[in-house]
Amino acid sequence: MSEENRSPKPRTRTSGIDRALQIFDMLSDRGEASSAYDIAKTIGAPISTVYALVDELTERGMLSRPQGKLVWLGPRVLRYGLAYERRMDMLTEAKHEMARLARTLGETVQVCYRDDDLMVVAAMADGEGHFRVASDVGTRVPLNWTASGRLLVGHLPDAERRQVFRSIAKPSPTGLAEIDADVLADQAGIDFQDGLAVQMGASEFAVACIAAPIRNGAGECAMTISIVLAEQKAQSHLERYGQAVRDAASSVERALGRERIPAGNDGVGLRMGAH
Repeated sequence: MSEENRSPKPRTRTSGIDRALQIFDMLSDRGEASSAYDIAKTIGAPISTVYALVDELTERGMLSRPQGKLVWLGPRVLRYGLAYERRMDMLTEAKHEMARLARTLGETVQVCYRDDDLMVVAAMADGEGHFRVASDVGTRVPLNWTASGRLLVGHLPDAERRQVFRSIAKPSPTGLAEIDADVLADQAGIDFQDGLAVQMGASEFAVACIAAPIRNGAGECAMTISIVLAEQKAQSHLERYGQAVRDAASSVERALGRERIPAGNDGVGLRMGAH
């Protein structure tokens, strides 16, 4: 094929987001404030592009100018970093408690979090018995299928909870998961207030989930810790497992310097989800 007949290679264009990330990477790698001119030369970007990006990011608090014309990371980046660090601290503590609980009870224990309209298994420790569940680390299921899913939105205002479930509630493979948004919203609020949620057979036949919320400094349910076990065993020892998972969540919060507010004077306050 002659040079004339060859298709020209498509021109690639670096997006504004990519350029912003290059700026953040360059500053964090260097560890000190730099001029916009120096940044442009280092990342190989047009000077005019970098100047415009620096101005926009500074206005939004992502960058700052601590020394006149020099550019450094801004307070908004620090806020995001601190939020990420707190979440990692919580996950680390939750994993320790998860492993302890699995050894003590001999049951499968999971730590879960919310990703938009899904509950995600972040960590899991298998029990010593032969009982196994289908879910594993990385499993993602609709919020209305599990006890943890309800807890993860239980702290939201009532109207917001209802809107969430109206948007995302789906039938589960067993057909036992509640899909009525109003019922789900009411139950989620009660579960969060009680500090405990129970679900029987909604996502897997004959499998129960007993979960407690792990609250962040704002009092929101950031994660859950849950025991996943045979439904018959859960029904026979509901009080014991309920107290154990609630105590585990409390231990995580105490390790992070957050005292759990008692849910009330009615003990564990177990409440069953639709099943």
